Amino acid sequence: MSDLPKAIRINEEGPREGFQFEKGHIPTERKLELIDALSGTGVKEIQVVSFVNPKRVPGMADADEVVARMNMREGVRYTALWLNEQGLQRALAAKRVDVKGRIVLCASDAFLKRNTNMTPEENRQATRNMLQTYREHGVPTSHGGLQAAFGCNFEGDISTAKVLAAAESVFSLAREHDVTLKTFALADTMAWATPGSVKRVVGALRERYPDVEFILHLHDTRGMGIANAYAGLQMGVRIFDASVAGLGGCPFAGHKGAAGNVCTEDLVFMCDEMGIETGINLEELIRAAQLAEEVVGHPLPGSVMKGGSLARLREAVSAAA
Repeated sequence: MSDLPKAIRINEEGPREGFQFEKGHIPTERKLELIDALSGTGVKEIQVVSFVNPKRVPGMADADEVVARMNMREGVRYTALWLNEQGLQRALAAKRVDVKGRIVLCASDAFLKRNTNMTPEENRQATRNMLQTYREHGVPTSHGGLQAAFGCNFEGDISTAKVLAAAESVFSLAREHDVTLKTFALADTMAWATPGSVKRVVGALRERYPDVEFILHLHDTRGMGIANAYAGLQMGVRIFDASVAGLGGCPFAGHKGAAGNVCTEDLVFMCDEMGIETGINLEELIRAAQLAEEVVGHPLPGSVMKGGSLARLREAVSAAA
């Protein structure tokens, strides 16, 4: 596939990705400030918190308070992450996040064990239990996905055949519970993806599941985030997870250099320059990225937040002419 999409959707994950990863304490007020700034950029979805064990992820200890106090803007979907039934119950009780079910497994058995202390079969059974809980609470389910879809720091390269087998496990669980998956996320959890592997994996999955919309969740540890996103665009991917200013990382990736998702404003800049519509105001997003850096109190890896947009420079050159 070579035709680029005319428009894409970006799911902003900076608040959740970043504040679960930062080592220092970040006041709730500052988290709320960033969420509010992001709400005004034109993004349609913001993942604001993880409902997880605060002993394992101290940065999410105030997740319930963040959700209770955040300013919600019409037209923006506010979401949360959970890993088990207890987290789901917290999300349902919050009543201010959009709760939709998902069937997510892991392509790496080693990472699954490290991240959840489960075997693949235990994980499938836990997912079955979660699907039953979704049904009991009337939670709609149409999303699937795989963690570690491109490689693993503990298992090494993940073959396309293994990714396909793991994906089929997800679709098998969906069929078992009379669920139709409409979207499917491929997470480069530990930043093993390259443009070649993105094209190979997306191509193989699209060939097998042509009616499913694929989502890319790309980490930028090795500076491949934007290159991998471009490869995804070339394969017709229209939905991307991204993180403002490059906030975040995976706490369980096993190395200090774990970086956050592909940087939101860098992705928006690239799409703007290619004529791909995102619906996001880049200048407002740059201001939000600069705020994110101020909130965490250290430099963040985003490039466009430092260099600025070309649109502003073009205006300056035109005005001076």
